[in-house]
Parts: sequence; structure tokens; C-alpha cells
Amino acid sequence: MSIQQQATGQPVSDGVWGELVGQERAVQTLRRAVAGESHAMTHAWLVTGPPGSGRSNAARAFAAALQCPRGGCGHCNECRTSLSGAHPDVTLVRTEMLSIGVDEVRDLVRRAAMSPTMGRHQVIVVEDADRVTDRGGDALLKAIEEPAPKTVWILCAPTADDVVVTIRSRCRKLALSTPSDVAVAQLLQWRDGVDPAVAAHAARAAQGHIGRARVLARNEDARNRRHAVLQIPGKLVSVGACLTAADNLVKAAAEEASLATAQMDAAERAKLEEALGFGTKGARPKQAAAALKELEEQQKARAKRYQRDALDRVLTELTTFYRDVLALQTGAITAPMPAQALHSGVPDDGGPHLINGEIRNQLEREARTSTPERTLRHIDAIIACREALETNVAPLLAMEAMLLELGEGR
Repeated sequence: MSIQQQATGQPVSDGVWGELVGQERAVQTLRRAVAGESHAMTHAWLVTGPPGSGRSNAARAFAAALQCPRGGCGHCNECRTSLSGAHPDVTLVRTEMLSIGVDEVRDLVRRAAMSPTMGRHQVIVVEDADRVTDRGGDALLKAIEEPAPKTVWILCAPTADDVVVTIRSRCRKLALSTPSDVAVAQLLQWRDGVDPAVAAHAARAAQGHIGRARVLARNEDARNRRHAVLQIPGKLVSVGACLTAADNLVKAAAEEASLATAQMDAAERAKLEEALGFGTKGARPKQAAAALKELEEQQKARAKRYQRDALDRVLTELTTFYRDVLALQTGAITAPMPAQALHSGVPDDGGPHLINGEIRNQLEREARTSTPERTLRHIDAIIACREALETNVAPLLAMEAMLLELGEGR
């Protein structure tokens, strides 16, 4: 089990597998592979699952267990260094850019060809395999087709379809599921010491996205930003209001991205300037200018991804709003969620409930003044906006088009 229960009801860690909430079947598969059971182990794995399901955690836990003499105890030096990325035979790759290029993949391929220096395996974990470019995919395919004897590749992606077909056909697939609200709330209480009521609210709002739930549980500003997004539908009373809301959202996302990347940008620039010999007689201005320009382009790409991620969270929150409205309009949800489940953190019975039960009055008002058909059009508009952002449509144009559709008929 990913989280076991003591007699007191408090969850306890299960070695490196302790944070894999609600993934008992996947954990059993990985345990069998680590134990060396017949036909259970292979040299290439593809770990898939919805955002926040724990793909990266599963890959890291598997890497640690492969190096651990006790199969993933979570306490030994092999486990600790593998999980942190400090183990010499475990390579963790997570890009902050929009893609993973061929040069980076070739570096991984060279690393994968090496024999382990300390551990039992040479493990390469690619947390964003769906971001590998076509040329990078060609280089990766050759390495997976002709693996070194002790090398294990662990690729992560939202779905198998997000990975090149020739690569996924050579990997053993391990699918993770969305953990329940109850399991996520228990994890927040056990791991982070979060108040039960806050944990229950964060888990419900995050819809099984463990990382998002943790942010909401620990950061009041994040909860306030989410609440502000849920107020937007009621404010779209004119074309001007829609355009203003779009502008505010895009600016807020850009500011959030800037705050998140400013420290990294400064540290990277300082490191590069030191490497180029700035302020010394040996500095070469032309080469330095080219290197700095390349760094700036990489940093802009990272900021763009951060901004897009921030806008994607906005779209997710708006989707939950209209999902709740549609549930009320169609009668899928009628009775309010029990007060104890909503306010005191007591798990609900697993039946259908509002994601945003704290604004039920606002949702019911929207449900009364609209129709299911219009609500579905609103959800379609949000999906179209997400697709537009993924194809590099200017964020402001994409958000304006969506909010004008959401405000139609008011």
C-alpha cells in the first residue's frame, strides 16, 4: 500500500513508496520488478497519468528502490541520494523549457551507455518525455532499442499518446490513476501537518493533483488567487469587463512567471559571466555576447512556459466552476455537501459533490440564469483557449476570445 494505517488512524510512510497516494496497483508492479520476479523487470518504462497523479514521484521512487539493497527502504544513503538526484548512477531530467532538444538527449544517451559506478543500475529518469523533440526522439529510440546491460530508462508523460509511437512501443507502460480527495487530504495532514479542514478543501479544489493541493493547503495567497478566479464569471457583464478581465489575467500570469524565474535568471547569468571571465583580461566580448544572448533566449522560453502554466491553472479553475454549474443544472448534484465534510475535513462518502462547495450560492445563481447548453458552450470555450495557448496564440488574444464567449448573453 502507498499509505498504511496505524491503529490510531494516522498514515505512516511505506519507504520510498509513501507518497504515491492511491497507486497501490502501480506500486505492486514496481515492487515485483525491483524484487526481480520473472518477466517483471524491463530496461525501459513509460509512466503515465493525469497531472498531479505522481508520475515523477513514482519514477524517483522506482529509481531509488532499484539502487536500494532493501528494495526501497527510504532511509538508506542509496534511497536518499536517488530521491534527491545526488546519486551518481541516477540521472533526473526535468526541463523548465518548452522542449527537450536533441543535444540534451544525446548527453543522456552517453550517460546511459556508462556502467554504474556505485549502484546496481544506471537509471535515467526523464520526467517530461512528452517534451522531447522529434530529433531528440530519434536519438532516444536508438538508445532504448540497444540498451546497455545495466541501464534502466524511466520516461514520464501524461498519456502514452504524448510519446512517439516507436518509443512507447518499446517501453513497459505503467498507468497511474487520479487519487481520491480523501487520500490526498490524508497525505497533506500526515506529510505537511496541514489542518484537516484546510487539507480537505485543498484536496477537493485540486481534484487529485497532489502538487496543486499542497500549494493550496500551504499558501493562503494561492487560495486567494483561486477564489478571485472563481469570481470572474459573475463579473463578465459587458465587452469592456471581458477585455479588462483578460488583460488582468495575462498580466498577473506574467508577473507570477517573473517572480518565479527572477532568482534563477540572476544566478544563471552570474554563473555564466564568471565562466566567461567578465572583468578579466582574458574575456572575449564577441563570444560573451553570443553566450549571453543564448542564455537570455532560454530564460525567455522558460518564462513563457511559466506564464502558460499560470494561465492553465486559471483555465482549470474556470472549468471546475462550469462543471459545478452543469452538475446543478442537470440534477447530478442536488443536496448540499454535508457541513462536516465541507468544513471540518471529515471525508465524504465518495459520491458526486461540488468541487467549489464554498460558493454554492454563486453556482446556483449561475445555474438558474443560464442553460445546460450555454454552460457546455462555456466549457468548450475554455478548451479552445487551452488549445490556442498550446499552439502559441498570443495569450491576450486567446483569453479575450474565451472571456467574450463566457460573457455572451449577460
